[in-house]
Amino acid sequence: MKLHKIEAGSFHVDGGAAFGVVPKKVWQKRYPADENNFCKLHMRCLLVDTGDRRILVDAGTGDKQLDYLKYYGFEGVINFPDELAKIGYTCGDITDVVFTHLHFDHCGGATRYNADKSAVELVFPNATHWVGDAQWQNFLNPNVREGDSYFSENMLPIENAGKLQKVSRDLVLTNGVELRLFNGHTVGQIAVYVKMAQQTLVYCGDVIPLAANVPVAWLSSYDIFPLDAMTDKQRMLEEAAEKQQILLFEHDAYTECCLVEKQYNKFKVSKTLRFEEITPTP
Repeated sequence: MKLHKIEAGSFHVDGGAAFGVVPKKVWQKRYPADENNFCKLHMRCLLVDTGDRRILVDAGTGDKQLDYLKYYGFEGVINFPDELAKIGYTCGDITDVVFTHLHFDHCGGATRYNADKSAVELVFPNATHWVGDAQWQNFLNPNVREGDSYFSENMLPIENAGKLQKVSRDLVLTNGVELRLFNGHTVGQIAVYVKMAQQTLVYCGDVIPLAANVPVAWLSSYDIFPLDAMTDKQRMLEEAAEKQQILLFEHDAYTECCLVEKQYNKFKVSKTLRFEEITPTP
């Protein structure tokens, strides 16, 4: 198995939105903000090459809606063909794309405008695209809070191409790669569990977007169902602490991975890690 991180760009969100009810006086000790109270977030994708499958987890925002989303100050949005070429792959090599969920910063890069911008095409034409069934239904009929996070042009071309597969229960995608469902931030979110030689790597998605969000009550205001978010985050953390699983953060601009521990019935980061420390260089 080979693992590659792909940094798909960055954007900025209000610190109050990133940390919800936690006061700035407290959270700013763990995550920096600029003079406008904006925090920098990354879009960190994961490519898992098992030998017979090449699985991309999340695809960043792409460039289709950047003008509309200019408030977020996107920077460094990548071109997947170019980035994959740097590590020896083509878009056609990708067999599976797993979307943690369908907010624009997680799935927009899987489709793009064609040369004359007359149509939207798939970036990974040979891949099966996986999404939680409950998340797909939410995408089609979003609640008021999430409506502005979903764009039909990000996903409907994938469905129309017959390349969409919905996940209604936890499943093993292939040997060593498991998809598990979590709720709270939104419904039917997928976290990806990758079994390496010594430890398991957990791609958290927005179950735990930042290392600073590890404490169970440290939710963002983007979490649609806060009590469910805390319950499912605790479920993830209990196993991670017990089995010393490595958490990979999709959005943290400063901490890529970490281990967690439980003390006095609370969870905290016990060790931070760079991605290169957890997997041999392919």
